[in-house]
Amino acid sequence: MDRYTPDHPPESAVPDEDVDGAPPEDIVLEPLADFPHIDLRTPGEPWEKRRAAGKSLRAKVPHLSHGPAPVPEDRPDPVRLIEEAQAGRQERLIPLRVARMASSPFAFLRGAATVMAWDLARTPVSGIDVVMNGDAHISNFGLFGTPQRDIVLDLNDFDEVTIGPWEWDLKRLCASIEVAARDLDVPDLDRREAVLAAASGYQHTMTELAPQGPLDVWHRAARAEELDFSGIAIDDESRAVVHRAVEKARKRHNKSLLARIGERRVDGGWRFRNEPPILTWVDDDTREAVTAGLERYAETLPRERRFMLSRYHVVDVAHRVVGVGSVGTRAYVALLCGNSDQDVLFLQVKEAVRPAHAPYVAGMPEPYASHEGERVIYGQRLLQAVGDPLLGWTTIESRPFYVRQMKNMKGEIPLSCMRGQPLVYFSWAYGALLARAHARTGDAAAIAGYCGRDRHADFREALADWARSYGDRNAEDHRSLLDAIRAGRLEAAADPEL
Repeated sequence: MDRYTPDHPPESAVPDEDVDGAPPEDIVLEPLADFPHIDLRTPGEPWEKRRAAGKSLRAKVPHLSHGPAPVPEDRPDPVRLIEEAQAGRQERLIPLRVARMASSPFAFLRGAATVMAWDLARTPVSGIDVVMNGDAHISNFGLFGTPQRDIVLDLNDFDEVTIGPWEWDLKRLCASIEVAARDLDVPDLDRREAVLAAASGYQHTMTELAPQGPLDVWHRAARAEELDFSGIAIDDESRAVVHRAVEKARKRHNKSLLARIGERRVDGGWRFRNEPPILTWVDDDTREAVTAGLERYAETLPRERRFMLSRYHVVDVAHRVVGVGSVGTRAYVALLCGNSDQDVLFLQVKEAVRPAHAPYVAGMPEPYASHEGERVIYGQRLLQAVGDPLLGWTTIESRPFYVRQMKNMKGEIPLSCMRGQPLVYFSWAYGALLARAHARTGDAAAIAGYCGRDRHADFREALADWARSYGDRNAEDHRSLLDAIRAGRLEAAADPEL
């Protein structure tokens, strides 16, 4: 489907910059391709020229066009879109997914990625693509450990990753801040300040990154204990929130997870504790299929990490329900032991499904487009400043999966802390982190030229207006889901984690 582009720019639009007669689309860098052969002889366009090209795009898609728009008459029933997204999932878990989405408007937003994808596909875009996260809501930023045992703050969920407009990620972030803050009864003006902060963090950081070298951009990581975002200073309350989250993340490691979800067998070995419906034992055939899948997964690791993994063996496999939008997909956790039964490693083996934005974008190039698990891992490696060294992918019973470490030094900034200055600070920080991720594969100079500098408030204001309007729409969609449950159209099961 074609994306929205105004046919006639208003007379007040910013005039085109001089880009030597070349149309902007010929100046702006492509977000990525699979480069089997690299041309190291031909110089690229200077960043100043690409920034000018991005600025010229404001004439075609003015900043104010990103504000609210009437709901399209052909907008499909959101409940129907949710039902369609459940195709291929495990039927027994769909009522649990419905219950989680029904628990609050923000939970609905998290699970309704396909609904928002339809809506975003009808919004204006500058024409500059990036490797987009596809689901960059406020709860998809978190803490995780690096191979050097540092704790960093970054994007941490990539199931929906694909190539598409950078605006879609930023708008999902802004809308999620608005909706999550509503759930916390944050006053309207404070919610708007937070959304403006997210847009400002993105805008400021992209301007800062535009002239920097690609190597410098790729090395930018946000160590949680030394958070330093240009344009905003961390306040004492936010620093305390980070400190508590880091301390909690440091206590999450393989041994602590073993104590929480493992138990001894009669023969003295380890197995998973059966806690249905969240953590459940699997039959022998499934255990064998997952183990064989992990052996194939090892082939996607660099050789030195494959050698390290070979020192472990699979002890047990269980099925584990995760997230909101992912409920119903097949997600396994494998317990491996190495030197002893106290040397444990947990791997999550998660089914990868078609991304929500797939109907509206060209998507990843081959070979990543042909295996959804490889798409997820390739996207994560591109977007995260520091990644899990055990990321890989596999196929189990003809279904694509990806593999990562489970809960190893992972943490979150609790939504319950998102009030007052911490809400503003973390909104800015997440906008900045999103800009860093986009700058790794997109044209930071062109995006910075389009967004403008800090003084260009009309772009931020338009996004804040849009986020408030979308918050209203999401609330109506959530009510539609509740109506469908009451009418018996959808079944909602009790959720033991709520």
